[in-house]
Amino acid sequence: MAKQILLVDDSEQIRFATRHFLESHPGFKVCGEAVDGLEALEKASHLNPDLIILDVALPRMNGLQAARELRARNYRVPIILFTWYADAVRPEDAEAAGISAVISKTKPAALQGRVKSLLAAA
Repeated sequence: MAKQILLVDDSEQIRFATRHFLESHPGFKVCGEAVDGLEALEKASHLNPDLIILDVALPRMNGLQAARELRARNYRVPIILFTWYADAVRPEDAEAAGISAVISKTKPAALQGRVKSLLAAA
């Protein structure tokens, strides 16, 4: 059975491309999409994904805030921050928010590898 992934990005183009990229690999299925952090919290509670991919720059609630809130609600699934601003995310901030990995959108192959390793460990 395919592992379920929640994809959170305010760009429809990025969500489409990331979904296509992930689902082109066996074992990955995007079970839902959200456009901001608040919608991510709502969708996570209904979909129970195996992994969540968040952008940092989101409206209403950014990715770091959403990750903190997911952890506060006892979601223990891996969370990947997939962002253009990977270099600006301080490792200690990511760790404090419960982020499993920070990946630059300029390196989609790194995303695929990290998703695979995190889901294998889960």
